[in-house]
Amino acid sequence: MSEQAFTYVVVGSGKAGVSAVEGIRELDAEGTILLIGDEKHLPYERPPLSKQLWFGKAKVNDIFTHDQSFYNQHGITVNLGVKVVEIDRRERKVSAANGDVYRFEKLLLATGVEPRKLPIPGGDIEEICYFRTLEDYFQIQHRAAKAKSALIIGGGFIGSELAAALSISLDEVTLIFPSTYICSRVFPEPLGQKLQGQYRARGIRILNSEMPVSISKNGSGFRVDTSAGKSVYTDIVIVGIGATPSIDLAQAAGLDTGDGIVVNEYLETSHPGIYAAGDNAFFPCPALGRQMRNEHWDNALSQGKQAGRNMAGAQEPYTYLPYFFSDIFEFGYEAVGHVSTGLEMFADWKKENETGVIYYLADNKVRGVMMCNVWDKLEAARELIRKGERVKTEQLRGMIL
Repeated sequence: MSEQAFTYVVVGSGKAGVSAVEGIRELDAEGTILLIGDEKHLPYERPPLSKQLWFGKAKVNDIFTHDQSFYNQHGITVNLGVKVVEIDRRERKVSAANGDVYRFEKLLLATGVEPRKLPIPGGDIEEICYFRTLEDYFQIQHRAAKAKSALIIGGGFIGSELAAALSISLDEVTLIFPSTYICSRVFPEPLGQKLQGQYRARGIRILNSEMPVSISKNGSGFRVDTSAGKSVYTDIVIVGIGATPSIDLAQAAGLDTGDGIVVNEYLETSHPGIYAAGDNAFFPCPALGRQMRNEHWDNALSQGKQAGRNMAGAQEPYTYLPYFFSDIFEFGYEAVGHVSTGLEMFADWKKENETGVIYYLADNKVRGVMMCNVWDKLEAARELIRKGERVKTEQLRGMIL
């Protein structure tokens, strides 16, 4: 048990946290920095965990943001495998589970999200993988080497990516989800159905409009019973059904929370000197005119960097419009803004459901854009959203293509 004092304490060693220390060092070369995280690995990039690592396009050593020498050279103390359990905002200190105490002048909460758990019998079986971290990747990689089958629960980004990845090495891959087609929150139905057909063509079993109702152990594997009365026997169960923001620390400290930790345009919370950034931050987005939370890599990168700069005195508003991306077999896309099938959609296809641009509109204004196998158009899409002009859908034809 010890007590130390730092100019800056960053809680969370994910992308937002490491980007924050980079932002601090852009303006303050001398202030002491503590980066503290409950994972035992140095900060790393999460997207390859469900993408490049499985396809041989990257190795684990390639995904670390920096090696230890970077932190040494920049005077950054890194404490890994340490969980912060309390914030005393009046005394300006945080306490760790091991009893250590760290005092701060400025604090950043970059605590990310927690995977949603299945609220069903057997949902808490230890061998079920709620996929999120590098340790989860190691666990599944090890088990997949000896397995023949896997069941992935959840048809969103993580589920669809892992089903595609595991189909390369396993004999039987099943993907189960409650909607009628994959990624139904962002893909128009014709596109989602076409991509779903590609999964089936590769031998991936799709159980759409269905969810597990119970999970039990079956020898070294599992039996999963579904809402349609089916029983699936599998060696591996992976769950990717979304996540919730990690806000317990903030709530216990009396900070304002909503769908995340509430911050202003400078990414400062309701208490001066305490900031939040990344997956857990509920921030104002000027381009969309709404408060929002964003769980994607680009937001963690840009928002973390801006929070760090503001902690060091920059006082710059966060106005960036982050994007997200994915690849499903030969289909790749980049998307920016509010991308939701709950909005009006207009698809401008060069090749239907393969190459083109999908616009997402509210009140006749473009709120989001998805570019499907169309590249280098992010800035054009951002500008269209920022303008906020009312348009007729036919005016959008050819605008970005």
